[in-house]
Amino acid sequence: MATDNTAIRLLILDDSQNDAERLVSVLRNAGHATRAHRITSMEDLQESLQQTWDLCLALPETSAMTATQACEIIGSGRDIPMILLLPDANTQARTQALRDGMQDAIELGADTLLAMVVRRELANLQARRQRRIAEQALRETEKRCQLLLDSSVDAIAYVHDGMHIYANRSYIQLFGYDDADELAAEPMVGLIAAKDQSAFKDFLRHYSDRGEQNEMRCTAQDAQGKEFPIVLTFSPASYDNEPCTQVVIRAETASAEFEEKLKVMARQDLVTGLFNRSYFQEQLETLSEQTVRTGHPHTLVYLCIDNFNALQADVGIGGADLVLADIAGILKRFFPEETLMSRFSDDACAVLLANTEPESVKASLDKLRHQIEGNLFEASGRTVQITVSMGVAALSETSPDPVVVVDRAHRLADQLSQGGGNAIKLFNPLEELAHQANRGNLIALIRHSIETSAFKLEFQPVISLRGDNSELYEVFLRLLNNQGEEVPAGDYLQAAIEAGLAVELDKWMMATAVRMLTEKRQKAPQTRLLLNLNSGSLQDLDLVPWISNLLKESRLPTDALVFQFNDADVNSYLKQAKAFVEALQQMHCRISLSHFGCALNPYAALKHLHVDYIKLDRTFSRDLNSDESVETLKTMVASLHSQGKLTIVPFVDSATMMPTLWQAGVNYIQGYYLQAPSEAMTYDFSAE
Repeated sequence: MATDNTAIRLLILDDSQNDAERLVSVLRNAGHATRAHRITSMEDLQESLQQTWDLCLALPETSAMTATQACEIIGSGRDIPMILLLPDANTQARTQALRDGMQDAIELGADTLLAMVVRRELANLQARRQRRIAEQALRETEKRCQLLLDSSVDAIAYVHDGMHIYANRSYIQLFGYDDADELAAEPMVGLIAAKDQSAFKDFLRHYSDRGEQNEMRCTAQDAQGKEFPIVLTFSPASYDNEPCTQVVIRAETASAEFEEKLKVMARQDLVTGLFNRSYFQEQLETLSEQTVRTGHPHTLVYLCIDNFNALQADVGIGGADLVLADIAGILKRFFPEETLMSRFSDDACAVLLANTEPESVKASLDKLRHQIEGNLFEASGRTVQITVSMGVAALSETSPDPVVVVDRAHRLADQLSQGGGNAIKLFNPLEELAHQANRGNLIALIRHSIETSAFKLEFQPVISLRGDNSELYEVFLRLLNNQGEEVPAGDYLQAAIEAGLAVELDKWMMATAVRMLTEKRQKAPQTRLLLNLNSGSLQDLDLVPWISNLLKESRLPTDALVFQFNDADVNSYLKQAKAFVEALQQMHCRISLSHFGCALNPYAALKHLHVDYIKLDRTFSRDLNSDESVETLKTMVASLHSQGKLTIVPFVDSATMMPTLWQAGVNYIQGYYLQAPSEAMTYDFSAE
């Protein structure tokens, strides 16, 4: 997929060389570097498709073939978005193009629109490719995890409702069984000595409430009845997509040598031989304390592989691990033996250079960068070359917080990698001050906007596909800067949360929305609002009485408001969310969960929260031309309906999506095809 630094690989179906060059010029003027090929025959197209392409622009018909014929050839197993260029605006021709599998059809000569559509389709293509890479990575990771489980020297089992659903070889042998089938019908409590069974049952029921205290010592008994002491470690897990408990067992031993080996293993990354992230961070904490006392600075280097996702897609997870292991070998040879080094993430290592200033090691790090760039790495039977980006920050008397220092170095490395990579950047306090000043200006703008009611509300209709004629609007909060430009919600909301203004933000939004709803209901008594509350409000139970008073003062029925929470926020603050939702339901308010379906176990939160509406994540409506995507949507909608939930699909941006959404059983839809968010509640629901 083309990025800002990579040329778009473009196919053009057009008889005219001059017209094809004009299209390339339009895209280049819009900021897209372009490498194009004009299709001259059916054979030329077939041969060209042996390569990878990002986009195809086509006239309806050329001397070589029609656009429909080209679409059929391209669409057979290849993901290349196709845009039809029409001689004039023609709704019927555009509709037919979409039916034929093309992504869009626009009028030839509408250059600005073409540039916008191309940008959209390239972004969609990148998302699809990243999804495929993620799905492949997930499959490979699951295979690796299963192999690790099967071959682990630790005795590991997965237990559901007290029964074994999986046990590895070490676990089976520990208890004297011959194979896993013998354990399948055996409750885990049966492997515990009678004297400890009561304590074991109690611990298993409540281990999740104990936080880090999830270890238990007790006496086990094997298949022959022989008793022996063990240590059990419990943790929540899932197996075959089912929630369960992972149990790791080790026999008690007095062997100091064995215990020492366990300690070494606990702090080492097995792939690279470097220290793992947890141990590295512990050492940073210790060095931080020393730095404050002695004043001696240290230099932290965060080294990440550029274009790691592409590397992983090319050579697989195992191949990428080999590359990282080779980089670790280079680091061990490059730095002194006593240097603290860690595998910090899937694509990065961290190095701490003791008693050094960042400026003094830049030249040395540049040599390391060149050494890695010139090295030939072997992975999955292939030779690959890579580059790295390094962010460098100081752990010093004036900057002793390890979390802040790591974040600075990580942020710099990410910036370099996204900008092309193969570079080194030292943390600059002046740049940080500018960043903090910008954040301070944003917080000041938020405060001023709350005090002066300068925020703006916009409303977008949520339309029923199942005959519900009541008027429902989702409310969006907009913040404008001093130039009248809209500030992205992700920017101002995070700043408000960090500054402790999140609750005030939501209070302003609710008070204003309720006032406008009260006026609206004088003409349309059935109008309701869907209000989004942020994670800061979710954690403040004192907000519930405030909401109750607001409704009483406005004389609104409680079911006139639907309170919506982000699924990610709910999963992060599940206990608080449970209490907050239960309090709202006591007032007979309705609840909605948005961005649903992206969590590893999306249904987990629904076991603890009773919600009325589920708003699916936008990814479920992104590519409904795919049979697989449609089937995924149908499956999720059916599952939610079986739990009594009403479903909302957002980002409905074309009429072609409607039949699929209807057939999938979706209850409500929302999107620009129906109406963009506007400052007034004026949508004609009777027209639907």
